[in-house]
Amino acid sequence: MKCSPAKLLQSSASAYYLFGEDFDAIFEAAEALLQEGDTDITRLRVDCSELARVETESRNQGLFGSSICYALIRNAESATPKQGDHLLAMVSQAREENRLIICAPGISWKKALHKKLQAEPNLVQCEFNIPTPAVFGQWLTEELGRHQLNICDEAIQMMGERLHGMRAAARQLIERLKLYDGGEGKRIGMEIVGDLLGERSPEDIEAYCHAVALRDTAALVLLRRLVNEQQVSEVQVLSWLGTRMNQLLMYRWYESQRERNSLQKARLFGDARRRVPQESKRWKGSELSYALRRMVQAEKLIKGASVEAKLVVLERMTMDLLQRNPTA
Repeated sequence: MKCSPAKLLQSSASAYYLFGEDFDAIFEAAEALLQEGDTDITRLRVDCSELARVETESRNQGLFGSSICYALIRNAESATPKQGDHLLAMVSQAREENRLIICAPGISWKKALHKKLQAEPNLVQCEFNIPTPAVFGQWLTEELGRHQLNICDEAIQMMGERLHGMRAAARQLIERLKLYDGGEGKRIGMEIVGDLLGERSPEDIEAYCHAVALRDTAALVLLRRLVNEQQVSEVQVLSWLGTRMNQLLMYRWYESQRERNSLQKARLFGDARRRVPQESKRWKGSELSYALRRMVQAEKLIKGASVEAKLVVLERMTMDLLQRNPTA
């Protein structure tokens, strides 16, 4: 049974399947489904490797009968065939009072598990697509209003453009903006928002991206400084680095095609026009392809598929990217 994101919380079922490209929205909706109901419900957040734990808890017999269990499966997109079969069996056996929430952010429509889950008649299915700029801008405006922040229109537009689709990063920024507001409804303009976004002072994030692109171990020190000292959002760091890796890949592609102006064809701007030609000499095409896959993996972990500290996830990713000839 298909359901739109707007009506998901109004539905009532024992099993849900949430998938699509808007990772933040998927996990927000999953958490909302998980938190519904009485306070004494058993609530679990598990990976595909822990499915047996869900079955144990959902069949647990309490002192006064069966206890209710809600379980969130965070990473169904990476399930093995055996784990996929286990998930399908759990869907078909889910008791009415329990709730099984299966999250598969970024799952390929070609994957066998995805097709099988979509064929389940009693499974509420909801796809979360990347929001349009207008939809994300409306959501951002509503969030700012909910926190009673008075932000100028130009600053809201800049936030929407820079953070498009990244709700977790937007919420982190809102929490920091509240420190400037002090609960007094002060007008916050472009200068403060620009500084917090790194738009006015992007040198430190750019330095980290440049160090990674040069495969310089100084990138690890710069990363810790960004996250720990400057409180830069982990998602924002990934966004900037992803842009640089894509720029390197596009530049290498046009160079291999013997384009007359690879910089222009790859649409490089700012410091990247000067640095990318130098950085690209440190990478093979296969290594850049791996780097992009590795960053997608790190983004999934940061957005809810891991219990590790977010900085640890970024540090491991950075160390992998610094290696020569990394393996996927």
